[in-house]
Amino acid sequence: MTVLEPQRPTLHEFVAEDGGTLIEVAEWIAGRLADRPSAPSPRAPIADLPQVGQRGIGSRAAWAVLRDQVLPTAFPTDHPRYLAFVGGAPTPASVLADAALSASAVYGGSELEAGVVVAAERAAIGWLCSLVGYPGGAHGAFVSGGSLANLSALVAARHGRTAPTGGLPDVIVAGASAHSSIRAAAEIMGCRLVSAGRPDTPLSTADLVPVLDRLDPAEVAAVVASAGATNAGTVDHLGEVADLCRERGMWLHVDAAYGGAAMLATSHRPLFAGIERADSVTIDPHKWLFTPFDCAAVLYRDPTQALAAHRQHAAYLDAVNDHESDNPSDYAVHLTRRSRGIPLWTSLLAYGTDAYVAAVEQCLSTTDSAVTQIEDRPWLELATESHLSVVLFRRRGWQASDYIAWSRQAWTQRLGLVTPTGYAGETVLRFCFVNPDTTDADVALILDSLREEPR
Repeated sequence: MTVLEPQRPTLHEFVAEDGGTLIEVAEWIAGRLADRPSAPSPRAPIADLPQVGQRGIGSRAAWAVLRDQVLPTAFPTDHPRYLAFVGGAPTPASVLADAALSASAVYGGSELEAGVVVAAERAAIGWLCSLVGYPGGAHGAFVSGGSLANLSALVAARHGRTAPTGGLPDVIVAGASAHSSIRAAAEIMGCRLVSAGRPDTPLSTADLVPVLDRLDPAEVAAVVASAGATNAGTVDHLGEVADLCRERGMWLHVDAAYGGAAMLATSHRPLFAGIERADSVTIDPHKWLFTPFDCAAVLYRDPTQALAAHRQHAAYLDAVNDHESDNPSDYAVHLTRRSRGIPLWTSLLAYGTDAYVAAVEQCLSTTDSAVTQIEDRPWLELATESHLSVVLFRRRGWQASDYIAWSRQAWTQRLGLVTPTGYAGETVLRFCFVNPDTTDADVALILDSLREEPR
């Protein structure tokens, strides 16, 4: 007698096992959001993962592998002692919206397909434009990250222009503290990147004028300034740079991917004076505006040129390219896209903008406290003054190898994620505070661990 094996579900068939798994995942998400990690266990050795085969193991077993073997090996960016790079601490409402977005199978490129989802994203873009100080006609789109936002802005900057050679303008001028993505964008575009000023020092017209004087203005695609440079948090002198670019007829792009959120703080808003005159701005909600990865925004003071540069044309796009459409795919280097602005919009709707102001202010307060704590510990000293929510400091007597060993030890033991960086030719440690849940006690725990030599 032949024994028949049970029928396997088809690829898109939702079965009882999937329903049970969904409940488990929902409970896990709820627990994760209610009790964010404060003291995770030391990193366990990575187990051998199950092999992908012709016959699947089922959704419940697959979820168990993801939950127990894969996710625990990451150091989550919303951990209060994740102080490396520029992390992110998404709000519960934004996480839930992000999960629902995947389940809803929304194509976010056009109004025809996404419906009112586009209007919600437009509202979030509008809030960011108002934060910058842009006029009512400003617009933009959400993209995957600051790298794509910067590239999109620079592509728009040189669209429709002709250099004396007959080709497109092929020079991008940027401050020495510009993010690495600016160089990457220049290489992608076939441009030459010309640097002005000094690293970790705010860019000024005194830096820019001699550089621009050596260039033909018709060959310059754009000037790039930073509003919160990644390494040291410095903000370029945006007002005077904007004046110079206007005098010379040059497109000004401001990379505020990390630092732009600080415009919410009354105490720090004056640092950004002049950003409202930039032709384009990058700001990343997945950094300091508490949105899940990935979510960045490219904003245009006048979106006309960006639309001309980025809208794609083909017979199969005629249905979405009518004159009344306002499609997010038309403002950046993308066509297919996730509706990344929905988690931000949902979170703003849930908590209100005052809560965002308070969260940013809390991060700045923790930054000030960290400076004081460093100054109070004789084995530590500041490498330079703090800028925005970045603090660079050194452990007296240590060499580069000591910092690397300590950072690795702290990561392995789950004390925190703090990495070395370079400043003025030496190795130092860097804090970046973008999580309002980071406390003074978290900072003290890390600083006290630096008293001992790394093992």
